[in-house]
Formats: sequence, C-alpha cells, structure tokens
Amino acid sequence: MLSKCANPACSQPFRYLRDGKLFEIETRTGSDNSAVGERKPNRRVEFFWLCGQCSTELTVINDKDQGVITIPIRASVMVRRAAAS
Repeated sequence: MLSKCANPACSQPFRYLRDGKLFEIETRTGSDNSAVGERKPNRRVEFFWLCGQCSTELTVINDKDQGVITIPIRASVMVRRAAAS
C-alpha cells in the first residue's frame, strides 16, 4: 500500500491520486538465468507515487542492480539512451 512519496528524502504522505504522479513498475524475484526445469522468476507489479513537488524533478525506475529508485528526470533520458544502444 502506498503511504508516502517514493523519494526517500521526502515525507509527503499519500492522500490523493490527483496530486503527484503514480508509477506502475514490474519487479522480479529470483534469477533471470534459470536453467531448464527450474522455476522462472516471479513477476510482480508494484505502484510507487511521487508527490507533486518531487514529480517535477524526479522519476521512478527499476534498476537491475539497485532495485526501484528515484532519479532526476534528466538522468532518465540518459538511462533510456544507454539501454537502447
């Protein structure tokens, strides 16, 4: 359940969807390198919310090394370009 802004530096409580931005992120548990016959990784959809002020400067991404994190919007453009190449 959403309780506060996804920005760790912000303590704004979640009250309304109209204030801020909601992110739907697919997360996985387990290894993506499953051998034949092993269980596939579990996929789960989680929701993260950034308050109105934080959503003007930050976005939420699922980093394969760090998990779900907030990054500056400008940095997200570089992440997408790197992933595309």
